[in-house]
Amino acid sequence: MSALVVAGGPLAPPAHATAAVPVARPLPARAPDAAVRTDQVRDEQWQLAELRAKTAWRTSTGRGVVVAVIDSGVDGAHPDLAGQVLPGLDLVDPDGAGGPDPVGHGTTVAGLIAGRADDDRGVVGLAPDARILPVRVLDAENRYDDALVIAKAVRWAVDNGARVINLSLGGSGDSPALAAALDYAFARDVVVVACTGNLATSTSTKVWYPAREPGVLAVTGLDRNSENLWSGSVTGRETILSAPATALYGARQQGGYWRVQGTSFAAPLVAATAALVRARYPRMPAGDVVNRLISTARDLGPTGRDDRFGFGMVDPVAALTADVSPVGRNPLDDNASPGVVGFGPAPGEGRDSRAAGAGQGGDPLGRTQQSGWSARPAGQADDSAPERLWTGLALFVALVTGTALMVRRFRQSRR
Repeated sequence: MSALVVAGGPLAPPAHATAAVPVARPLPARAPDAAVRTDQVRDEQWQLAELRAKTAWRTSTGRGVVVAVIDSGVDGAHPDLAGQVLPGLDLVDPDGAGGPDPVGHGTTVAGLIAGRADDDRGVVGLAPDARILPVRVLDAENRYDDALVIAKAVRWAVDNGARVINLSLGGSGDSPALAAALDYAFARDVVVVACTGNLATSTSTKVWYPAREPGVLAVTGLDRNSENLWSGSVTGRETILSAPATALYGARQQGGYWRVQGTSFAAPLVAATAALVRARYPRMPAGDVVNRLISTARDLGPTGRDDRFGFGMVDPVAALTADVSPVGRNPLDDNASPGVVGFGPAPGEGRDSRAAGAGQGGDPLGRTQQSGWSARPAGQADDSAPERLWTGLALFVALVTGTALMVRRFRQSRR
């Protein structure tokens, strides 16, 4: 558990608290006399130029695709998200509907995906005509300690029309309940994207869960020189794709903005690209969408896939226009059987043990298969009891001058 930290400094933390992560004061809300001009926000969205968004939009803007943002909620009243946000689900407040967002993290993620492009102000999303389905799972302290809640959110999003799911959260330990929910999504033709995690917000150096679940597009972060990783990125054997993660302007709750960094904000750029592809090819199965994204990524680092950059930086233009042969399955889900409807595990097949052995079994990540679930941390409760999961947001470390606010750090708590 982490200390709750406010603008003036931390409250007295419990003995087992961990250090918080600094976040600078947010930029002011959009208004005619705002200190930060909204056209400045638009001009500073360097990731749109890096990903050649204007060229991609000639082919697709994501129209008709629903992207679920499972996060801290989404402020649908933000000017950049007006008309973009569908009624959602609040698993923290029974009277809510996926918003408002008391933290701002989910609103930032949603804006990077589907911020409006019909004016010249504020944040534009990479898939500006997609729609956001908000599912709130994180409380006002940016945490939730029950993986069953995240699993419920995934299933609800699938059942309510999501074709892409973004998970800018994670923890250190696996969850069978969440794994089953992700298989539910794969079997129902949904693309799932998750962040790999931030070194600054976790004592673990392995890729966070659920990003490391087979079938999930695990996204790490790049700095403004896209040949380099963002310094806080967690990477590893399960890294699939890279995307810009630093100096990103984002919408926040109550109509304002902040400048952020973290793998939390790289993941939605991949989710948005998936939305662009799904709008362009509405009959394309999710597995072929995933294959298209990894096959057309811009290679970084050593030739071919590597553990730092994955298959490379996501390339929306290539993903929309390249000639990519269908594969009929999710190439990242090593339990998917060709010819079986959907992309979840076939009956009787086991789950990935994530053992070493590059190239074995046809797995593009070099993982091997063993029967049974992946090993859970010693002492974790079985499926009959709530699973304690500290969902660590890939917390945003702002770059604005004048640090004024601290937010808590998250990690997995085990029974």
